Amino acid sequence: MACNVELAELIISFIGFIVTLNLLISLATWIFHTSFRSQKDLARAYGSWALVTGATDGIGKAFAHQLARRGLNLILVSRTIQKLQTVACEIKAENPERRVKVVEMDFGGDDVREGLRRVEEACEGLEVGVVINNVGMTYPRAMWFHEVEEKVWRKIVRVNMEGTTSVTKVVLKGMLERRRGAIVNIGSAAAVVVPSHPLFTIYAATKAYVDQLSRSLYVEYGQYGIHVQCQVPLYVATNMASGVASIERASLFVPTAEAYARAAIREIGLKPRCTPYWAHSIQWCLANFIPDPLLDAWRLSIGMRRRNQKEH
Repeated sequence: MACNVELAELIISFIGFIVTLNLLISLATWIFHTSFRSQKDLARAYGSWALVTGATDGIGKAFAHQLARRGLNLILVSRTIQKLQTVACEIKAENPERRVKVVEMDFGGDDVREGLRRVEEACEGLEVGVVINNVGMTYPRAMWFHEVEEKVWRKIVRVNMEGTTSVTKVVLKGMLERRRGAIVNIGSAAAVVVPSHPLFTIYAATKAYVDQLSRSLYVEYGQYGIHVQCQVPLYVATNMASGVASIERASLFVPTAEAYARAAIREIGLKPRCTPYWAHSIQWCLANFIPDPLLDAWRLSIGMRRRNQKEH
C-alpha cells in the first residue's frame, strides 16, 4: 500500500514538473519573441510590394506606414479615393523612395467584381509579396440577432468574408508562380479568445470564418513558400472600436493602431495564428483560465450594457 502511494506521488510530481517546465518554456519563448527576436526583411523574403486593404484608417493605415518604413512599395485599397490619395501623400512624404498605388474599391457594394478587376490590374507585373487583408466592419451598435437588418448583416458578410477571400484569390496566382509570399488576415478576439460574442454575433461568426480560412490556407500553401496567417487583435484604439466599445484613447491593454502594427509586422510569416501585441497575449492567456460559462455571462453583460448606453 505504501509503495502504491509513493508511486502515485511520484507520478503526480512528474506530471507537475512537466506542466511547469512547459509553462516556463512558453514564457521564455514569448519573452524572446516579444523583446529580442530580429525582424525579418520582408522585401527580401517575399517581394518588394505589399497590398493593404482598408488602408485609409486605423490598423490598415498604420500597417501601410510601417511597411513603407521597412522598404516595401504599396498598393493601397479602400472605398474612398480622396482618403487613399491623402494616405499615399503622407507615406510618400515620409518615404520619398517608395512607390504607392491606390485602388478605389467598395468591399460592401453589391458587386465587387469591378473593384477586384482594378486590384488585379494594379498587381500585374509586380512582386506583390505581402498582403494585409485588414478591411472589416461590425454592427453600428450592440444588437440582438433578430434586430440586425438584412442589409446590415449582408454587408458585414460581404466585407469580412467575401472581401478577404476574393483579394486572397487575386494575389495567390502570382505568389504561386514565384513560390513565396505572406498573406495576413486580420481576425478578432471575438471569434478566438472568447467562446462567444453576444450582441455582435454575425461579426464574430465572420471572423471565425477568417480564422479557419487562414489556418486551412496555411496548410495548403505552406509547401509552396506562401505563409498565411491570422492575426488576432483584442481592442485597439481605432474609430471602429470607439464606436462599438466606447474606447476613447489608448491604454496599457488597448494599444494605438501604430503600436499594434509595429508588433504585428514582426510576426508576419512565423505562425498560422498569433496575437502580436504583448498585452493582448497576456489577456488571452488569462482568458484560458476562466470557464466558458463565466466568459459567456461576462460578454453578454457587456453587450447588454453597451446596447443600453446607445439607447440612452
